[in-house]
Amino acid sequence: MAIKDVLLTLTSYPDPTPALVVDRAVSFASLLGAHIAAISCEVHVQVPGSFLGGAGHLGSILASEAHKSRSNAQDLLATFESTAQKAGVQRESVLERCLTHEVPDLLVEYARLRDLTIVPVPESYDQWYAEAVIFGAGRPALVVPETPQSRPFELNRVLVAWDFSRAAARAVSDAIPILEKAREVRILTVTNEKAMPGRRSSSELAKNLSRHGIDVIVEEVDAAGRGIGDVLAAQIEASRADLLVMGAYGHSRFREFILGGATRSILAKPPIPVLLSH
Repeated sequence: MAIKDVLLTLTSYPDPTPALVVDRAVSFASLLGAHIAAISCEVHVQVPGSFLGGAGHLGSILASEAHKSRSNAQDLLATFESTAQKAGVQRESVLERCLTHEVPDLLVEYARLRDLTIVPVPESYDQWYAEAVIFGAGRPALVVPETPQSRPFELNRVLVAWDFSRAAARAVSDAIPILEKAREVRILTVTNEKAMPGRRSSSELAKNLSRHGIDVIVEEVDAAGRGIGDVLAAQIEASRADLLVMGAYGHSRFREFILGGATRSILAKPPIPVLLSH
């Protein structure tokens, strides 16, 4: 299925999503010929009444924070509108209002109704929003780093992390419309990191993708005692990949996400955009 309906999540609080994320998201939608909707929330911090009554300035502080969030959200959506208009991309802007703890569930609700959701990952605080979308939406997520040195979005080289798992198979299937537009696709299998069923699976996957008109390079790399996250980071740098495709491993327990090693490592500091499917 083609990717024709993309959602971009923009954080308004505590810090706004950098404008460079908007640029990359719009360029991604343009590459795919997709409609893109941007959503941002004016968030309000909920404080128990007993605390509010006992602190004279707390109410005004909370109102000021809500105003900052609203201003950030409006500015982000205005930037998105301007950028998308210049790129000639079909677009929609959504401004919501909710309590801080309600934001992840709200984003998941919107993400379930889109082909793919772009989620920026900041370095300054945790990845709660991204984890919620990845494991709750039932649709693929494109995690985009907020680092200033991030390159413009391109599809010269795509790296597929392949371990013959259900999640990896789902990620490849979700990514096919993107792989079809890439100049080069590399299937990477990391050996001696964990038990690997289906030793011929990489070559068989290459055959499958070739029937979609996708030519691939099959590679194996020995973990050699390194963590999977370190191996992937090294291969991304060596190949100068523009996008990583991988399965997301983990589950939610009492609203906390227990992540697999590779997923945890990549989400903590994604070196490039990463398409994750669960």
